[in-house]
Amino acid sequence: MTIDQEYVAEVPPEEIQPVSTERKARLHLTHLDPWSIAKSAFMLGVTIAGVIILATVVLWLMLSAAGVFEAITGLFKDASGNQGASVSFLSLGRLLGLVMVVSAVEIVLVSVLSTLFAVLYNLSVGFTGGVEVTLTDRG
Repeated sequence: MTIDQEYVAEVPPEEIQPVSTERKARLHLTHLDPWSIAKSAFMLGVTIAGVIILATVVLWLMLSAAGVFEAITGLFKDASGNQGASVSFLSLGRLLGLVMVVSAVEIVLVSVLSTLFAVLYNLSVGFTGGVEVTLTDRG
């Protein structure tokens, strides 16, 4: 299909107005689902625990390769005067056990506290009106 030339009107460039495609919406966050917050917080806690465990292993391996633990063991042997004693609290297995316990506590605390804060937020919305969020659509 072709357009007939007599029906096309030419507009001078100075008369062309840019069309604004920006829209704004102001929304109020008035409810947080505690179960949804609990699931999300649990996944966040598991992720943080994984990062903590990985960082601990990497740090221990770097310190071990640098000879820090041997120097500390030698220092304890010199200070105690017992040349046959070994220091076992510097082992990777013991450290990983401690880090896993700390990570488990962290997961529980993050999940429970986030859920509690969601419930408290829902209770406080009646007084505060919730959080206002402005969304824009720029095209």
